[in-house]
Amino acid sequence: MKVKTTWTGGRAFTAVGDSGYDINMDATEAYGGLGKGATPTEMLLSSLAGCIGIDITMILRPHLDKINKIEIETEGIRKEEAPKGFTSMVVTFVIDGDIDSKKVWRAIHLGEEKYCSVSDSLSADISFELVLNGEKQEA
Repeated sequence: MKVKTTWTGGRAFTAVGDSGYDINMDATEAYGGLGKGATPTEMLLSSLAGCIGIDITMILRPHLDKINKIEIETEGIRKEEAPKGFTSMVVTFVIDGDIDSKKVWRAIHLGEEKYCSVSDSLSADISFELVLNGEKQEA
């Protein structure tokens, strides 16, 4: 896998991978950017959510007709000093539907432990939460 990232002026870059889709990134105004794209750290959190989200939909495929909504909220805690990398991340799945929480937790754990290459690539501590039909569920 390869991604080509090209500077487009100021603090902005556009990345294109094998899929052919442009990914626009920019720094916030506080760092000299114009805020015309996602920041690289937002992209990292989004990549984690997207990766494990794809995995759980594959694992839960027989039950997807019973699921009305899947939202993934990903929060990263960063170091105070540069390079300000993430020390921990909390991934909260907000799911509505007629599905047992044990099946969802199984899918989350399989995604994280066996399938999600993004979580496998990160050194931050990653924890997971599940809110099913408006109620927090324990693993």
